[in-house]
Order: sequence, then structure tokens, then C-alpha cells
Amino acid sequence: MTGTVYLVGAGPGDPGLLTLRAAELMERADVLVYDALVSPAILERAPRAERVYVGKRGGEHSRTQEQINAVLVELAGKHATVVRLKGGDPFVFGRGGEEALVLARAGIPFEVVPGVTAGIAAPAYAGIPVTQRGMAASVAFATGHEDPTKPDTDVDWAHLARGVGTLVFYMGVGKMAENFRRLIEHGRAPETPAAAIEWGTYPRQRTVTGTLETLPAVAAQAGIGAPALIVVGEVVGLRETLGWWDRRPLSGRRIVVTRARAQASDFAAALKALGAETVQFPVIRIAPADDPGPLRRAAARAGSFDWIVFTSANGVERFWYALAEQGCDARTLGGVRVCAIGPATAAELERRGVRPDLVPEEFVAESAVRALLAAGPVHGARILLPRAQVARPVLPDSLRAAGAEVVEVAAYTTVQDGTGAERVRAMLQDGEVDAVTFTASSTVKNFVELVGAEVGRAKVASIGPVTSATARELGLPVHVEAAEYTTPGLVQALRGLFTESG
Repeated sequence: MTGTVYLVGAGPGDPGLLTLRAAELMERADVLVYDALVSPAILERAPRAERVYVGKRGGEHSRTQEQINAVLVELAGKHATVVRLKGGDPFVFGRGGEEALVLARAGIPFEVVPGVTAGIAAPAYAGIPVTQRGMAASVAFATGHEDPTKPDTDVDWAHLARGVGTLVFYMGVGKMAENFRRLIEHGRAPETPAAAIEWGTYPRQRTVTGTLETLPAVAAQAGIGAPALIVVGEVVGLRETLGWWDRRPLSGRRIVVTRARAQASDFAAALKALGAETVQFPVIRIAPADDPGPLRRAAARAGSFDWIVFTSANGVERFWYALAEQGCDARTLGGVRVCAIGPATAAELERRGVRPDLVPEEFVAESAVRALLAAGPVHGARILLPRAQVARPVLPDSLRAAGAEVVEVAAYTTVQDGTGAERVRAMLQDGEVDAVTFTASSTVKNFVELVGAEVGRAKVASIGPVTSATARELGLPVHVEAAEYTTPGLVQALRGLFTESG
């Protein structure tokens, strides 16, 4: 058996820059051979693949290039689809050409999937076009760190200095001063604008600017390190006007998302759109109730109730599972009035063909009680309440006090999920987190149990007053609370917090 090896460019880091072809191959890969600078978020696109790490960081190789070549040949003899995932583009300072030659000589089928190279993407994210009419009609990509064992340089410094509009150096931060000296010696003006871009296209991207004379000192003072690109040319001056990536409201902020993974995607995406780097730490996961019998029985006779009150999208989802198990669907609710607490709950109902009769103005139990009482007499009404296995008693107790018959059933339960707790604790201790978000009291309780109440310099952001009260009871400070008790409201609260604090 001889499989096919795909030399795939992963792009510079931002998962949004991965090509469709790369994503398709990763999803069906049998084995993934990847480098250090491939984003973890990109690796998640290969859920079933065996992973083989062959990266290099800080000059330290996990394997030599010769060993990597041998690994590719060996894996091709065992697997049908081998994806060799390389940061940026395989053929732009990625040694993909060397690997392709080895495969060709071994008679192993291979394909090359180009990727967005950092030399174009990182400057673009920094607001620096590598070509610009009237300013730079040519661009050259050069290595900023040649093999030190070579007796001579392969770089034509005289041509780079005088014959190219924009220069982009890969791996150039360590030898920036030496390379700039060579450019000046060969005729490039010392006052030529230059920029150093660290972690290009990642949320943590940083850019500093100066000139050939000043940038080495500026970058050193700022602590710019690898991975970094160096851009030289008049186009660097456009950054002041065109810079956008690191000027978004949450740029450079690292925010921990504690919501259950299945529900966190939209929330995390909204934070990322504003420039934040999200750390997924789902302290809970949603599971069926310990005893599903009561929910199934309630679903089977759903049409006998006057009201069904859904307190969360999770409750809607689990209730619909129970309906289906009983051979029923939304028609069972004909004639039943439906209340949804919160827009996410209402949206989940509408997605299933049911438009809520009532959505309280505030998304807490107390507001739901007021809204239900205002909607008409509840004395003698039969009200079904499918919700979390452990929940506040305010809603059922208040409705019973008003004379309603309340059938309360557990639709789901939240289970503690501590994956990644040590990493998050270390990041908090080292001051590497800007904010921790909580979307329910259960996330607060589990977070404190798993990590503790010490969050260092991080701000605590809460979705609403109930969650805030739980946080304070457990020793967590609450720095900001959403005005609207939803995840979009929490995003806006974080935006306001960091805009005010700068």
C-alpha cells in the first residue's frame, strides 16, 4: 500500500485564512504531520487523524529534516491520506520543496496545497500593503537567518538594497541589526521605514515601527521575539492610516470562556471578531437528566398544560428530544401558551416552529413571574417547567403561591468538565489572562472548584445579577455585568470595560 502525501499550507496562524482545500484534506486525513507554528484551532479540523509533531521552536528541533523526510515516506506506506501541515505556504521558506523531492524520488504520490504566506498576510493585518502604486512596484521575500555553517551568503544584498521596493524578511528578528547594516552599506537609506511584526495574524499580533537605524533598538525595547517578520520600505508608513487588526476594541485581550463547549462557539466568535484571543475552558457540559422518565411523561401529555415555561435553550432542546421519543412533535403544543426566558431560548423555539407567546423583558425568573401574572390569572392554571436539574426555586414557588399547579421536571443537568484547568490556573497566576467570563451560576461554582477564586489581574465578567451574586458569594470580584442578560450583552459589556480602561 502506498498512500498520498499532501504538502498543505496552514497559513500564517489565523484559522480564517486556511484554504477550503486544506480544510477538506484535514477532515479526511488518516495522519497529520505538523509544525510548531500551526494554530491549535486549525489542528481541531483533523478530529480523527493520528497526530505527529515535527516542529521547531527557539532553534530546537523535535526532529531533523532528514528524519521528517523519513517519517513521511514511512507513513505513506501505512496510510492512504497523509497530510503534512506546514505553517504559511509549503514552498515559501517551508522546506516543502525538499520534502517533495524526497517523495518524488521514493515514487510516493504527492500533492501541494498552497497556503497564505506570512510575508503577505502579517503585513496586511498590520496595515502595510507590500506593494503600492507610486510607492513600491516590487517586493522581495528573503530569509533573515541563513544557515550559519555556510561559507557565503545566498542573499544578493546589493540588489535588495537598491533594486526592490519592499523587503520582507522571514525569521529575521535575531539578525535584524546585522541585516539592516548590510542594507545600509549597500545603499539603502538609513531613514527607510521598517516594521517588526510579531505573531502575525494571531490575536496576540504586535507591530512596532521605526527605520533601518532605529528599529532594532525599538524592537528590543518592546521585547519583540520570534516568530516575527521584518518589513522594510516606504509602504510601512501607511500603517498609521491603514492599521486595523490591532486597533479593534478587544485586540490583544485574552479572554477565558467557561461556557459549555457546545454553546460557546457563537460567543467565542463574537469576541474574536472584536480582536480577542479566546481560551476555551468549558467548566460544564450539558448532559441528560439523571432520571429522564419525568420529562418523557410530561412531553407525552404536553397538550394538557396551559403554559410551558422554558428557561433556557438547553431546556428546549432536551424537551424536543423527549417529544420525539414519544412520537410527538410541535403539533402537541397546539393550544398551549409558551413562555421563553431570554432571546436565545426564544430563538431555539422559533427554530423548531414555535413562536413564544411571552418573552419577559428581563431574562431572570423574577421577571418571568411578573410577566406571567400580567398575562392573565394563573390561579388553577397547569404550568409545565422543564429546566435544569438543579435550579433556583423562585419561579415554581412564586407561581404556586399565585395558585398555579406547577409540574417541575428535570430536562438536563450540568456536569463538571475540568479539561484544561491546570493551564488556565497557570495563565491566571502568570497574569496572562485579561478577563474570565461566566454565563451561569453553575459555571462560577465549577470554575472555583477547579481553579480557585484567585484570578490575578484578570477581570471577571458576568452575564447577569444571579451569576454575579454567586460569584461574590464564592469570593470572586465582579468587574462588569451585562446590561442585557445574554451573551451578546456580555460581549458588549466586555467591549465597554476595555474601551474605558484602554
